[in-house]
Amino acid sequence: MRLRTRKAANRWHADTLAKCGQCGSTVRSHTACPSCGYYKGRQVVTVEAA
Repeated sequence: MRLRTRKAANRWHADTLAKCGQCGSTVRSHTACPSCGYYKGRQVVTVEAA
């Protein structure tokens, strides 16, 4: 039983997705938005237009 309990903690979990507050695109939680570069309401990454 102990072995199965330890192995259960290593199971796969899907990424939690959230909406970017600046541009509205879908991003992973706790990650800067790849399309606009904002995280928690401030710009942390400079994104150049392609």
